Amino acid sequence: MVKVKSVKKRHVKVGDMVVVISGRDRSKRGRVIALGVNEGKAIVSGLNKVRKHLKARKAGDESGVLEVEAPICTDKLQLICPHCDSATRVGHRMNDKNLKVRFCKKCKKDITSK
Repeated sequence: MVKVKSVKKRHVKVGDMVVVISGRDRSKRGRVIALGVNEGKAIVSGLNKVRKHLKARKAGDESGVLEVEAPICTDKLQLICPHCDSATRVGHRMNDKNLKVRFCKKCKKDITSK
């Protein structure tokens, strides 16, 4: 019997402004630059920085320590509404063109992706 991973539906998309609600970077804002397809993680610009130690592989390469953004669980992220500029939950509904859109639970306006 093969166990199949279920893909969790995410409330954030690439380009969304989000705020971290728990952890080391709590209450910091950033823009989502990448999403993990099956892991349920996102890379947010300027948040969850980790140090990556690089070893020189060839004679001409440089070694050193880089600071890069590590993936963060999407459960720790909350969308910032572009209309009311506050952290909000996301709802889904059908618009007048019969397309499924996301909307802000606080101000009830549609959220469009960039």
